[in-house]
Amino acid sequence: MGAAFSGRARIVSMSRTGILCALVSALLFGVSMPLAKGLVGAVDPWMLAGWLYLGAGAGLGMVQVVRRLAGRPGVDAPLRWTSMPALAGVVLIGGMIAPVLAMQGLARTDAASASLLLNLEIVATMALAWTLGRESVDSRLFLGTLALLAGAIVLGGSGSPELRWGALLIALACLGWAVDNLLTRSLSAHDPVAIAMAKGLGAGACNVGLAWASGVPLPAIEVAATAMLVGFVGYGASLVLFVIALRHLGSARTAAYFSTAPFIGAVLAVVGFGAPASSGLAIAGALMALGVVLHAIEHHDHRHEHPVQEHEHPHMHDDHHRHDHPEGWVAREPHSHAHRHEHLVHRHPHLPDLHHRHDHGSPRSD
Repeated sequence: MGAAFSGRARIVSMSRTGILCALVSALLFGVSMPLAKGLVGAVDPWMLAGWLYLGAGAGLGMVQVVRRLAGRPGVDAPLRWTSMPALAGVVLIGGMIAPVLAMQGLARTDAASASLLLNLEIVATMALAWTLGRESVDSRLFLGTLALLAGAIVLGGSGSPELRWGALLIALACLGWAVDNLLTRSLSAHDPVAIAMAKGLGAGACNVGLAWASGVPLPAIEVAATAMLVGFVGYGASLVLFVIALRHLGSARTAAYFSTAPFIGAVLAVVGFGAPASSGLAIAGALMALGVVLHAIEHHDHRHEHPVQEHEHPHMHDDHHRHDHPEGWVAREPHSHAHRHEHLVHRHPHLPDLHHRHDHGSPRSD
């Protein structure tokens, strides 16, 4: 009984860790949007997207070097060759295509509107998570998603044709990032710094190179340096925390908590950068806030089945990790190694983390 309680307590602790990582990730990304908007006039949007991701990759590369020099490479599972197809999709869709669309849309909208429109990423991510990712959905999650979508429609349907065109471009970027989120979820057991570094360097170098080859001039040194700094914080550090949140919460829930990012960006744009505040902005913000609240009060608890599974990720010995180690192994927790899960059926509150991505329609799962 005591071991079971301890295991459940660890699960709750991991869920809280995921929520905290998602919220801090949202804070960092939300701050970056109005800062990026301030750079749009000084550099082409395509080139800007490249430098933002280059900053993320280069900054995290320095973090990796420091970790290795300090003898602390971390406990996360390293990337394997089997992860390369998903990582390539993350770089291409989430790192190259979506950011360019977002920067082009940002050039046609004000920072506050663009920040709130980014909530469409949450709607698209949830739709993919529920249909393709086998994550659960209840009435509160569904109504919350409708509220988020209604807020985006109110915002995108108002204003000039130029604003509508910008909103469409941002919406397409959000769809790309939703696909990116689902692909990244499949990689979330691995080192998040390595994932974010690869995405930043690969996508950043390609976009800068393609934009320059197309005749777009390189920005001034101070503009490039500022973009890289914004990218390191708002894209690099934010993505590392986002990957950790995906590991513990799944795509839909991580997206729901990350939806606070547009509110942070919109408030900063209005208060700090003098962006216009309108009644449409207030209505959209209220609808989106309602959506976030409905997601936050979710409670998911049912009898469920764990099939036999072999994988590798950081873990502690709880209800889901009961395995032996070779003689002489010093099993410091958390630690990472390939391990096998035996068949298990039990009941407890849970979220769609690495071990709870199951169907909800079979008799044994309810």
